[in-house]
Amino acid sequence: MLNWIKLYHHLPHPLRVLAATARGYYLRTWRYGPEHERLVSESLERETWSAERWKAWQEERLAYVLHRAATQVPYYRESWMKRRREGDRTSWEVLENWPILKKEELRAAPNRFVSDDRNIRRMFRDQTSGTTGTPISVYLTKETLTCWFAIFEARVRVWHQTSINERWAILGGQLVVPFLQSRPPFGVYNYALNQLYLSTYHLSKKSARWYVEALQKYKPTHMIFYPSSAAVLANYAIDQGLKLPGLKVIFSNAEQLLPMHKEAISKAFRCPVRNTYGMGEYVTSASECTEGKMHIWPEVGFIEILNDFDDGPVKNGDSGRIIITGLLNADMPLIRYEVGDRGSLEKDVKCLCGRSLPLLGEIEGRLNDLLITPDGRYIFWVNPVFYGLSIREAQIIQESLDCVHVRYVPAPDYTPAAGRSIVERLQARMGPVEVILEPVAEIPREPNGKFRAVISHLAKRNPQQKNPLSRNS
Repeated sequence: MLNWIKLYHHLPHPLRVLAATARGYYLRTWRYGPEHERLVSESLERETWSAERWKAWQEERLAYVLHRAATQVPYYRESWMKRRREGDRTSWEVLENWPILKKEELRAAPNRFVSDDRNIRRMFRDQTSGTTGTPISVYLTKETLTCWFAIFEARVRVWHQTSINERWAILGGQLVVPFLQSRPPFGVYNYALNQLYLSTYHLSKKSARWYVEALQKYKPTHMIFYPSSAAVLANYAIDQGLKLPGLKVIFSNAEQLLPMHKEAISKAFRCPVRNTYGMGEYVTSASECTEGKMHIWPEVGFIEILNDFDDGPVKNGDSGRIIITGLLNADMPLIRYEVGDRGSLEKDVKCLCGRSLPLLGEIEGRLNDLLITPDGRYIFWVNPVFYGLSIREAQIIQESLDCVHVRYVPAPDYTPAAGRSIVERLQARMGPVEVILEPVAEIPREPNGKFRAVISHLAKRNPQQKNPLSRNS
């Protein structure tokens, strides 16, 4: 695969467009078959199911997935056989009897999670973006992939009067342009998917005009983006007096959508910004309706919210670790998979949009990026530190238990009072820690193009510091 990427990067731009379009046709055959419209309609129809009907459906599907995993998936089958040899007679039909699956276990041997009755060479291989390490390989049949993209079409595009048949743009993390390329174009057209793919890696103050002109020329009706990158483009356009095309809607993807990002994007593109939630393992997804609520897709996975320091469930509506059992992809079932995020469910709440799909509460960020106070408490939700301040984006880096480094991109109306507010708000949450403020032109992105709002270096600096999410802490 790497050799193909190197070859692609050596092509002139017109041939890159041709290669991207060829890849698009390949993806289209996997994602959109003749049954696509029917599957979209069925997805929309299920949105009217009652909570009782969804509960019954999930219980039946969960029973099937657990039995299939325990009897036909090598990783799980061998695990249950070992437990039986050691005298464990608990039932695999009860979800709580299954251990929590960590990403490291899946990453080490993804093939062992594929069912015996599937030929892995005939399945579609996808990969996560590898935010915290090596990407994870995921395998799906065409049937599963077409189902997922039908649900996506229904609950992302159709909800907001758009379609895969319309022109759209994406600002994402694929290296569609060589990283060292310094002259435009900084994207490619993928005509098979009606897509303009823009590189996040080449966006700068100098290149912003090219991005704006490319969008004006292509005239997409909607856009999918990394919110931090789209906010950078939006602010460059505002500062330089560049007019971005007005769109029907913009969908946030792959990162947490922060209020400061949403405000800038909505202002520059003059359209609503709608959030989505999911991961490359295809175990859960959620999308925002026109009423601003995040609706879970129950067909994709079953969600548990567990305590931060043990594997017990949280109280109704409280926040905790998000644990998922995949229901859609029964050919590579991931049981009680710890996705690495922390959040909550909204219980007993009805949305004004009229859909009966369950509601996802606030996603509070990644578990490995929490802040720890000098007296041992854990701070999960720090977005309010920046509310109402003239800050375009910010990143908190915990260097030690008593030192926090804040990188921030100031807005034109920034004043020293905003900096003092950041210090005061952090100290109000963490105690008398040292807060180092560093104004920057932009926040560095991860190698996959994503943005991390909080980074902890405690594990690197202090090996004696226990993992706060370990059961032994």
